[in-house]
Amino acid sequence: MNEKKDNREADPFQRTRMLLGSDAVEKLRQSRVLVFGLGGVGGYVCEALVRAGVGSLHLVDKDKVDITNLNRQIIATWDTIGMEKTEAMRQRLLSINPDMEITVSNCFYLPERAGEFDFGAYDYVVDAIDNVTAKVDLICRAREADTPVISSMGTGNKLDPTRFEIADISQTSVCPLAKAVRKALRDRGITDVKVLYSKEEPVRTGLRTPASISFVPSAAGLIIAGEVIRDLTGFS
Repeated sequence: MNEKKDNREADPFQRTRMLLGSDAVEKLRQSRVLVFGLGGVGGYVCEALVRAGVGSLHLVDKDKVDITNLNRQIIATWDTIGMEKTEAMRQRLLSINPDMEITVSNCFYLPERAGEFDFGAYDYVVDAIDNVTAKVDLICRAREADTPVISSMGTGNKLDPTRFEIADISQTSVCPLAKAVRKALRDRGITDVKVLYSKEEPVRTGLRTPASISFVPSAAGLIIAGEVIRDLTGFS
């Protein structure tokens, strides 16, 4: 018998099943998650979700893989430079779980594109984009649809991944992006959104473009994925 066929008939989620139980594994298989942003944070969110057994992902990003992504983004290799990030991620995820369902949208999310997404059709929304206006709008849309949402705050100019934590947006401090998002949401009457943020003071580089390193956005993405998985399975 073909070795690959033997492997496909085995249970790739055996170790997860031992930890969470079969009901939770089935819940993850049936779950649909909408992920905005496939960069340093969002890429690792997707990686952890597919390896945990989430059965359906909708990937949203407009960028192509660039040489400057090699230092931190899981989809960035010399072979993928120039590819649409959605396509690079789609291929990677299917190489891990060929049975999962993947939908892609090659676009930057902006309020005027909200009608292209049925936020109520998903079990969870992950925001891993940088634009404040877009972040606030998609958070509001998810809330209106009564779909759980988690938003990543700033991970650039950071060196200590142990300073990340999950909190309500109202409890955040230090992070400049969290401050801007918190104010914008408060102006819309929203004060209780789950976010990942860091209490680490940003490293001052004197540059406009945020600096980054391999082990910080990756850690943020894995923490977010862990929160999503625990919420979906009831282990929170």
